[in-house]
Amino acid sequence: MTTAVPAPAPADVAAGRPVRTPERRPVQRFSVGRTLRYAILLFSLVIVLIPVYVLVVTSFKGPGDASAARAWALPQLWTTENWVTAWQTLSPAIWRSVQMVVPASIISAFLGSMNGFVLSRWSFRGANIVFTLILFGMFIPYQAVMIPLLQLLLGLDIPSGIPSLILVHVIYGIPITTLIFRNYYESVPKELIEAARVDGAGMLRTYFSVVLPISVPSFVVVLIWQFTSAWNDFLFAVFFSSSQNGPVTLALNNLANGALLQNYGVSMSGALLASLPTLLVYIILGKYFIGGLMSGSVKG
Repeated sequence: MTTAVPAPAPADVAAGRPVRTPERRPVQRFSVGRTLRYAILLFSLVIVLIPVYVLVVTSFKGPGDASAARAWALPQLWTTENWVTAWQTLSPAIWRSVQMVVPASIISAFLGSMNGFVLSRWSFRGANIVFTLILFGMFIPYQAVMIPLLQLLLGLDIPSGIPSLILVHVIYGIPITTLIFRNYYESVPKELIEAARVDGAGMLRTYFSVVLPISVPSFVVVLIWQFTSAWNDFLFAVFFSSSQNGPVTLALNNLANGALLQNYGVSMSGALLASLPTLLVYIILGKYFIGGLMSGSVKG
């Protein structure tokens, strides 16, 4: 079936004006591959949302209604008591997690940015060896160094709880932040650094005046990564804190164990409350995450 093309207006022909021929848009036809692709995506979305459905539904059930036999059923009586109880129990730990995650993410991001700049654009003899040694920290299992690290922090008289967790997350965040920033700074044109040197700027002046203002995409990626890693960490929390001074993951574990035989709804409400900050971070900054990751993949 062909689409009729309208004839040019006589006035345009008489005046000698160019006549535009409307473009033909391709007709969208049924594609088995496209349909199969969307079907697979829809199926994957349903699989991912099934646990979320159980969490949300169970969080509004009462003690007698929340059971494994009625996990898929809607609440017989909707109630918000589980949320109130979970918030009263977890709110101090949530505030402690904020106190831990925010400085740990910012400090590790700035240290990684400085390391990445020095190793990529202010290179020195043995820079590749130093970079390899820094990356080596990414491949050491946390469990293998947990006891020596605990003894080291005790020997340094660093208080347990939030101070110890901040220091640990900063140290273990340096390898991945250095890798991300080094890859990003490799894509920065050398002419910018050379122009700063010609103008008499030293290493620190070049970093703060030239490099730091254009590092926003990588900072977004690193902050999201570090925030999520530190917020969801449980192993460090067990070793370096207690239920009185630990983060929300430790308090959530205690809440789940205490409510296991009483009310599943409190545990589900607590899990949703504990995951809400990371969810908000991804909703607000998620659109910059992929762009920041790809910004250093191609050298300009």
